[in-house]
Amino acid sequence: MATTEHPPGRLRGWMLQGLSDMGKRGGLTGPHAEPEPPHRGQRWWRVMCLTGVDYFSTLGYQPGIAALAAGLLSPLATIVLVVVTLAGALPVYRRVAQESPHGQGSIAMLERLLSFWKGKLFVLTLLGFAATDFLITITLSAADASTHLVENPHLTSTLGGHQMLITLILVALLGAVFLKGFLEAMGVAVALVGIYLTLNLVVVITGLWHVLTAEHVVTDWANALTVQHGSVFAMIGVALIVFPKLALGLSGFETGVAVMPHVQGDAGDTEEHPAGRIRDTKKLLTTAAVIMSCFLITTSFITTLLIPAAEFKPGGQANGRALAFLAHEYLGNAFGTVYDVSTIAILWFAGASAMAGLLNLMPRYLPRYGMAPHWARAVRPMVIVFILIAFLVTWLFDANVDKQGGAYATGVLVLISSAAIAVTIAARKAGQRGWAIGFGVISAVFLYTTVANVIERPDGVKIGACFIAGIMLVSLLSRLARSFELRVTSVAMDPMAERFVRDMASRKIRFIANEPDNRDRAEYRDKIEQIRTDNDMPEQEDFVFVEVTVADPSEFETCLTVRGEVLHNRYRVLTVESSSIPNALAALLLHVRDLTGRTPHIFFEWTEGNPFANFLRFFLFGQGEVAPVTREVLREAEPDRARRPRVHTG
Repeated sequence: MATTEHPPGRLRGWMLQGLSDMGKRGGLTGPHAEPEPPHRGQRWWRVMCLTGVDYFSTLGYQPGIAALAAGLLSPLATIVLVVVTLAGALPVYRRVAQESPHGQGSIAMLERLLSFWKGKLFVLTLLGFAATDFLITITLSAADASTHLVENPHLTSTLGGHQMLITLILVALLGAVFLKGFLEAMGVAVALVGIYLTLNLVVVITGLWHVLTAEHVVTDWANALTVQHGSVFAMIGVALIVFPKLALGLSGFETGVAVMPHVQGDAGDTEEHPAGRIRDTKKLLTTAAVIMSCFLITTSFITTLLIPAAEFKPGGQANGRALAFLAHEYLGNAFGTVYDVSTIAILWFAGASAMAGLLNLMPRYLPRYGMAPHWARAVRPMVIVFILIAFLVTWLFDANVDKQGGAYATGVLVLISSAAIAVTIAARKAGQRGWAIGFGVISAVFLYTTVANVIERPDGVKIGACFIAGIMLVSLLSRLARSFELRVTSVAMDPMAERFVRDMASRKIRFIANEPDNRDRAEYRDKIEQIRTDNDMPEQEDFVFVEVTVADPSEFETCLTVRGEVLHNRYRVLTVESSSIPNALAALLLHVRDLTGRTPHIFFEWTEGNPFANFLRFFLFGQGEVAPVTREVLREAEPDRARRPRVHTG
């Protein structure tokens, strides 16, 4: 029903390119553009590399963060993290892939459980944490990439003291790529991941060789552990307590399900039942988790044993770049520089993956809720918004990897916890008692991990709360600003309704807006008498009643189905279900005008009560100040006064 016109001006036209396609079925929803058909796309291992630029790139900073958080217990705490990954996060997201195979992830699963405003507000809260996750991925990855540049022995003298500037430049370059037009280069992702994992494997083998050939290293580590913690059970207990600080190693699963539409399915797959896509996505998630788990354990082991503790601290040469430190130390500066270059490349591309996730996630929900400005459907304006926010976050955290770890972990853990809860509910509804209990235990573990992380590093939930507050405020202001927008996408009339309209088209088309009560003969008779008296109309004028029932007032866009019926063998009534009474009436009037070529008239009675209170009723519940709001919706939808349907109020 509503159309979008490209605004004049070359700059605005370029900025809003593709806007008219946004939100349509199959239209653009971000830089991914069209999802692949269910039986086409890319092999699962290639798509794994796409999500792997985010997941595997955490090796650039995870060992250093683990050493700072757990000290000598870093390898044991990492083993706990791996157990939680393989026995917790992996089963959860394999189930998410099965329940939500079109890339919406766990947020869509939870959205289906709640309706009305509580569902919208809950989704907005999760979007706030998702924004925290993805935006901190951009800023943290850029900060760590700049750390690798600054700490490189060949560049330290030149770039030292300029980490903030370098980080901002990397973030700006990322934005420039998306402003030009970004398409995921699967081949680039495969090359980056392949080279990066190969170089890490060389570093790990070299590190293990040095550990095994210098026996005192293991002995010294074991003795230090015994002195600090006493028994093995005490070590395990402390490792269980500190492992939430290592939660960054859980990142990547949400991205894994987000890229599902690009996984090649079977020839017999359909959009409703993409069995091949689901199977191969499970392979993707499992393979990525196993590879990452092996690297997490081995890298935490060699970095803890081979790097002095002081080097992990802020200002130390291994801070934010533990594996790069080992690469330079044991394999020479030439190999170390190659390692630095590969790390910088994959960290920067991880930011690109996170930006793509943001641009796919936000248009999927906010415009549908009416909780984003109209231009938010276009990619380029949103890129500018996200880059400016990334600049602010980088400045607030001083481009420091350690300071951003808490915020990143909070976003990751909240999303994983919500996914665990979603699959628990799904298993319970499916009658799978064993799975429901298992997923319930996993949910409890992740909720504990989230709470422990928040208590330990409250800055994460603070920045998450800032994102949530910002999204809530912008969303509500947008919904308020778009209150009078015609948001009905289509109108369909059944044969009886069309018959009523075509019959009236030979005379004047007159509707009466009626709020259905008892729907008895007296209600309709008295309503007609009231309208005739209020408007001083002769008795021979005939009318058709229009009755709108509000379904879910929190929905923004809707399709109308108009049904006609004759009540008490006399009164013609059109019935409609919609999220908003004024919008439904305005859309019906415009549809009737276009169908018949005649100008329809509609008659109201004034709504009693305070106008402001009535407007709030309309804003929140889709009803209230119906007559003036209907007129305002028509005024905005049809600027030509001569063609605008007439609204009468008495």
